[in-house]
Amino acid sequence: MKRVVVTGSGGQIGSELVPHLRRLYGAERVLATDLRPASGPLAEGGPFACLDVRDGEAFSALVRHFRADTVLHLAGLLSARGEKDVALAWDVNVNGSATALEVARQEGTAFFFPSSIAAFGPSTPKKETPQETLQRPTTIYGVGKVALELLCDYYHLKFGVDTRGLRFPGLISHETQPGGGTTDYAVHIYYEAVRKGNYTSFIAPGTFMDMMYMADALDAVVGLMEADPARLVHRNAFNISAMSVDPEAIASAIGKVIPGFTIAYDVDPLRQAIAESWPDSLDCSAARKEWDFAPRYDLETMTREMLDRIASKGGRAA
Repeated sequence: MKRVVVTGSGGQIGSELVPHLRRLYGAERVLATDLRPASGPLAEGGPFACLDVRDGEAFSALVRHFRADTVLHLAGLLSARGEKDVALAWDVNVNGSATALEVARQEGTAFFFPSSIAAFGPSTPKKETPQETLQRPTTIYGVGKVALELLCDYYHLKFGVDTRGLRFPGLISHETQPGGGTTDYAVHIYYEAVRKGNYTSFIAPGTFMDMMYMADALDAVVGLMEADPARLVHRNAFNISAMSVDPEAIASAIGKVIPGFTIAYDVDPLRQAIAESWPDSLDCSAARKEWDFAPRYDLETMTREMLDRIASKGGRAA
């Protein structure tokens, strides 16, 4: 990557990935885009443009004018929000992503697409879910992810587009609180631990899902996009994860740092059903073998850093 366009820059991943890339490659070489105008570091730290990713003509013109060699396409609606507006989720997540992929083909750029553990479903093996396995998701978010995994493979095979992608687990960050995701509890619990010393989870105890600290997720994006293409057997939708945890495990880790922390439960049926359709744990051996994926944070190290960072901000989100 030398000149990069990032869509969905105001989201949970983009708001941290853009500054990370600017530190690595130089501020003027990373163009942040989002549907709405940005403020603060995202707009002030380097070039920014408003972009509706469904507008292929404007998208192509922007990529061409910036002389980009890479498009990192992060724009999209998350799982729980998508279930409340299926038509919009399909339009943004599928039509918008297909438009972005076609722009990459037209402009000759590499293309990154973030898939998710939501691409799996109840019939997928739950433990150590293989890299290649049955995928029958039960959410519109997951259906869209599977469609784009396949479309990215097609564009690589048919047109030679350098497509690459990751199946992200739940991402945990102290910088930006997520909105509309099933794994959101794993961020909220840390903020509430600092603010109140207790938390009420909308996910039931014993519900295991894969998670990863945001710092490892950012490293994974760069690691994959910088990897030698000759080593990539799969290219798209690599399983990645750092830990498989349920709410009780996170609460226990927090309790070691904040004695007396307590957790209660008020389960949200929608998000609980989504969570139960996803794997408990992923087999990440393909990512380790093909581009040396190696997360640095486990539950304990992540928990200490999350609590320290949130406490230093007085319990506020960035």
